[in-house]
Amino acid sequence: MVQIKELSDRTGVSRKTIRYYEQIGLLSPAKRAENRYRVYDTTDVERLRFIKSARALDFTLQEIAQILATRDRSEPPCGHVMTLLQDHMDDIASRIRDLEQLHQELSALYETGKQLPEDVQMRSCVCHLIQVRVGRTEPHGSTTP
Repeated sequence: MVQIKELSDRTGVSRKTIRYYEQIGLLSPAKRAENRYRVYDTTDVERLRFIKSARALDFTLQEIAQILATRDRSEPPCGHVMTLLQDHMDDIASRIRDLEQLHQELSALYETGKQLPEDVQMRSCVCHLIQVRVGRTEPHGSTTP
């Protein structure tokens, strides 16, 4: 059994975050020692390490809760995790495409802006080009109203 400070040290998760995870149900409420301090066992250490690793992979707390709930029911969560992984990969691929498009737009704007004069009124400088862009297609494929 370890106290919250040692749990934090072993996992790299702050004490405040550990308490929050208990509050939202990702971690079971800590057992209490005779002195009323929170104490945790190796199961808590492993669970917290899993949560930290899943967060590092950009899983949401809700997704992590679903995975852990499945495991807590003694059901294998692997199929659900595979679906989540594919969804995350698809989302990242989409974001990469959007960022590449944004990069191209910024590069074109930069190259054009290098040829324009500085203008405090922002009517003939690169700032004007940014202002005129409003109303055109926004990054990520949406249009402004």
